[in-house]
Amino acid sequence: MTIRIVLADDERMVRSALRAILSAEPDMEVVGEAATGAEAVTVVRDRRPDVVLMDVRMPEIDGIRATEQILGTLDDPPRIVVVTTFENDSYVYDALRAGAAGFLLKRADADALVQAVRLVARSDTLLFPSAVRNLAAEHARAYPAPPPWVARLTGRESEVLRLMARGLTNAEIARRMEVGPATVKSHVAAVLAKTGTRDRTQAVIAAYEAGFMNSR
Repeated sequence: MTIRIVLADDERMVRSALRAILSAEPDMEVVGEAATGAEAVTVVRDRRPDVVLMDVRMPEIDGIRATEQILGTLDDPPRIVVVTTFENDSYVYDALRAGAAGFLLKRADADALVQAVRLVARSDTLLFPSAVRNLAAEHARAYPAPPPWVARLTGRESEVLRLMARGLTNAEIARRMEVGPATVKSHVAAVLAKTGTRDRTQAVIAAYEAGFMNSR
């Protein structure tokens, strides 16, 4: 399967560099580019990519609002990866909460870029899980009581959510729990449904904000 990609960055040189790296891969195709957040929304609607590499700071509307619009208006939205200079940027956390699947540092080398696109296209792991955990922990909310979904998780689902937060893939979780991949996939689906989240990144953020990761 060819991974269709849209590049959204206000710097032409950045887009050109990303295009050159990704287009050299046999399983990837850059199907569109955008220089502003508003343009990114339009291009994604027209080209229907699998993955979007989204700069956070862009003219007209930023990458956070563009992410919200894309994910909020398309029935089958792409996976969005935020491209940023600093991993502890508060904008990154806002983008993750808006629905971005993960983030990629602009200083990442070509191999890391290609691997990140493949990982997020598969939808079975987090990008930079330790940094996502740190951001989530820093922005954890003070809930007077755990959200209702916490009590609805089974013991197995709780274990899966904790392993997801550590950045383990479905295959790694299956080996750790000594169950089949299909069982893990079923548990992950149940976790997303009960937490009311779109994907693994959103579930992990919800877990940290609810104080779930600090409980046993």
